[in-house]
Amino acid sequence: MANFEAKAKQIRADVVDSLYAAQSGHPGGSLSCVEILLALYENGVVRYDPKNPQWADRDRVVLSKGHACPTLYAVLADVGFFPREELLTLRKLGSHLQGHPDMNKCPGVDASTGSLGQGMSMSVGYALAGKRPEHHFNVYTVTGDGESQEGIMWEAAMAAAHYKLDNLTVLLDHNGLQIDGTNDQVMSLGDIVAKYAAFGWETCVVDGHDVDAIAAACKAPRCGKPRFICCNTVKGKGVSFMENQVGWHGKPINEEQYKAAKAELGV
Repeated sequence: MANFEAKAKQIRADVVDSLYAAQSGHPGGSLSCVEILLALYENGVVRYDPKNPQWADRDRVVLSKGHACPTLYAVLADVGFFPREELLTLRKLGSHLQGHPDMNKCPGVDASTGSLGQGMSMSVGYALAGKRPEHHFNVYTVTGDGESQEGIMWEAAMAAAHYKLDNLTVLLDHNGLQIDGTNDQVMSLGDIVAKYAAFGWETCVVDGHDVDAIAAACKAPRCGKPRFICCNTVKGKGVSFMENQVGWHGKPINEEQYKAAKAELGV
């Protein structure tokens, strides 16, 4: 994990840099999903080609919790889809790095998301397309706690099981917080793993900050069902004053906080 620990700190520093430059955005949920996206893009899970972003048989990654796009952008830059210095244009007028992912503007983005829950339904459509004889690709969808309360999520979950979409993997960034409070305060998810299992999915639980464990869960053999991976994470991970603080769901970073965050990350 040593190499990935260093890489995760770098990505978190890039996220903090871009959010500070933008003076808006969503720090908490961006910092909690760093290892999830590193596992997908930098630990041999997803097939992609930065030189050919529209490769027809690439695997698709759908960031259904689209507000966490600063992390997606930082990882896409790290693997070569666009220059790293462009991260500082986040949310700026004319930038291809919008406040939520836009597949028509940003190389490497496979789905325009932001309306919570819709990324899950798009992923089912992608996975169905990936089963057609002329194609063969997998779909990886990163979801959040708050959007797991949306009915559209469960319609999609039912459809994925019905169509036996074993090329679909959903990874929940399970940090326990959302914009208005804890999950239990707003709308308890209950036993979210048991719920996916009841809908006909393969399920497992991993440490959401262990890149190797996440990648191993993604690569494990399939048995004809879609896979749900509950990634237990910490909101605001890596910056002590943001960790487990609901107020950092969406909040600008001031200069003092920026310097403190960068000092903690040591990058």
